[in-house]
Amino acid sequence: MNRFYQEIWQKKSLIFNFAISDLKIRYRNSVLGFLWTFLEPLLMLTVLYIVFTNLFKSQIQYFPLYILLGIILWNMFSRGTQIALTSITSRNSILTQIYVPREIPAISSSITSLLMLVFELIVFGIFMVAFQFTPSSTMVFLPLIILLEFVLVLGISLPLSILNVRYRDVQFIWTVVLQVGFFLTPIFYKLDILPHQFQKILYYTPMVQIVNMAHDVILYNKMPSTESVEISVITTLVIFGICYGIFKKTQVKIMEEL
Repeated sequence: MNRFYQEIWQKKSLIFNFAISDLKIRYRNSVLGFLWTFLEPLLMLTVLYIVFTNLFKSQIQYFPLYILLGIILWNMFSRGTQIALTSITSRNSILTQIYVPREIPAISSSITSLLMLVFELIVFGIFMVAFQFTPSSTMVFLPLIILLEFVLVLGISLPLSILNVRYRDVQFIWTVVLQVGFFLTPIFYKLDILPHQFQKILYYTPMVQIVNMAHDVILYNKMPSTESVEISVITTLVIFGICYGIFKKTQVKIMEEL
């Protein structure tokens, strides 16, 4: 295992090159180029703010910021896993010519989504200033929540990246899963509005806990409960372990098809 970590560390420059190339490809042939990394989230979050605050008359405190923060966190999960789907197939010419640990495409796609999250958090900061919102002291725990989400994104990205090489239906199925997940995650509502049986199920999903904890530490000056931390960490690690096991079991045979 130590050898594996050393190998990944030695390839760190390649990982970041892959991550940056994903960003460049996203905005290739655009007039404004890399400036879209700031403009895109600014425009998107502005539109979503206008739509949701006019359609939903919620009693949630700091509702506009509540929505925007939830969307930003969901975007990291959604983008990271979607980029991972084609992270191997889009680089098959490289991966078949030189040896690269098969985990690297998924790692780079997760880093790309993390970089885009940073840009969106900068935009979120602009909205906080616009709403004259003073961040709470518990905001210092946000990096740990983001790190937890990064592990979750990476774990799910690993099997998605390899399974999509053989089974192209995976990308279509995952798109549906993401659409369902968006509405089941408390992004523009609070979990307590759902029927109790659904609350009990969703309460044990890591993204629900991650979004809830982020809302608490940023908007409400609340420390995450011990139970929330335990559930989010345990479920994330279990998902990561299962997904990595699937990846290791299938990667050799599937990579032969490239």
